[in-house]
Amino acid sequence: MFYALSSAKPVIFRALTAYIIRMNILFTAVFLICTALLLFNAPEAFLPALIDGAGKSATLCLSLLATYALWMGLMRVWEDSGVARGISRLLKPVARKLFRTDDDEALGAVCMNLSVNLLGISGATTPYGVKAAKLLDKTPEAEYASAMFFVLNATSLQLFPASIVAMLTSMHSANPTSIILPTLFTTLFSTLLGCTLTFLFIRPKSKSKQPVSAPKILKTKGVSMR
Repeated sequence: MFYALSSAKPVIFRALTAYIIRMNILFTAVFLICTALLLFNAPEAFLPALIDGAGKSATLCLSLLATYALWMGLMRVWEDSGVARGISRLLKPVARKLFRTDDDEALGAVCMNLSVNLLGISGATTPYGVKAAKLLDKTPEAEYASAMFFVLNATSLQLFPASIVAMLTSMHSANPTSIILPTLFTTLFSTLLGCTLTFLFIRPKSKSKQPVSAPKILKTKGVSMR
């Protein structure tokens, strides 16, 4: 999603870049502090902890790979069978009002991005996100549309959080699907709040002013000629 939003407005891109830099600094600091504490308290446990963490990371990556392969395969089947286009058509009326654009190509890419987000497959949204961000940047309300697109991807309303369920399953959770309802309510609230704030604080551009002064100038010229 970062690559998709990098094609959007420079202000949004700079804000996103600054956020990622801060998060990298935070996680690096946490890692260094934890490493120092472990080396100070139990230096003999440092290497086994690194090896164990690497093994768990590899297991998690393989589990996510299988989940993404399954859901992306289903998405391809849905695309070929027309189901994805049907979902996109259902979302288009809402997206048209939400993004303040009538560009069918941009709305189609946005709706595909949102439909994949609803299934919680964050990685699969990137191709649609790249296309949608570029097309929204060419619309008359580009600043507002790009901001709304960023907010919807950041809050990401999810009916079924496939990635989180896969993570919990790989960690042998007793009930990995117990996260579905809390995730639905949480993302619904964050999405509604984000959309409301975007709508309130990013105002639409004023309509281009008509040259009202032109008739007056012509009238003045007519008077002066007399």
